[in-house]
Amino acid sequence: MSAFVDSIKEALVRGDRVEIRGFGSFKLKEYEGYTGRNPKTGEVVQVKPKKLPFFRPGKELKEYIND
Repeated sequence: MSAFVDSIKEALVRGDRVEIRGFGSFKLKEYEGYTGRNPKTGEVVQVKPKKLPFFRPGKELKEYIND
């Protein structure tokens, strides 16, 4: 299982989209940096640009869960 997850991680780092037929797909979304605010203190903070993994479930998975 570890090799499977590692290969998905490596593909995402390369910028590839990973699709598992009948289950869903993974891709990286890139977010720009922005000026935010700490909700506790109200202090202004700079949020750095970042990449986050994004999962989109496939049609078969959605149908299986909802039926």
